[in-house]
Amino acid sequence: MIYGTVSDIGVPTIILRIAGQEWSATIDTGFNGDLELPEVLRNVLDPQYVGRVTSSLAGGQTIEEDVYLVDFPFDSQIIQARATFVVGGDILIGTRLLQEYRLQIDFVRRTVVLEKATGLT
Repeated sequence: MIYGTVSDIGVPTIILRIAGQEWSATIDTGFNGDLELPEVLRNVLDPQYVGRVTSSLAGGQTIEEDVYLVDFPFDSQIIQARATFVVGGDILIGTRLLQEYRLQIDFVRRTVVLEKATGLT
């Protein structure tokens, strides 16, 4: 189980440990991919290029990005995920990465809980 918080401005976040450093990661329910990672993690995660993807952004914008497979530390294990890399220091976690999880965001208590679902068929 992964626990997080909701920021003062309503953003659900969790903390991830990558290469011995803690990183804040935003749960982005409007992002249907796996991960958007800061460029500084590229060399740490040894990404494998898989191709290009077209992404639709808020406001109707569309962009093309390179997508990579990475071995990513998540929920006390290493998972294989698809990631794009961007300039900046933010990690975005999309709904595709969470497809085997239950996500509970309590805005009143400012808590986030990610729990791996059991008994999936």
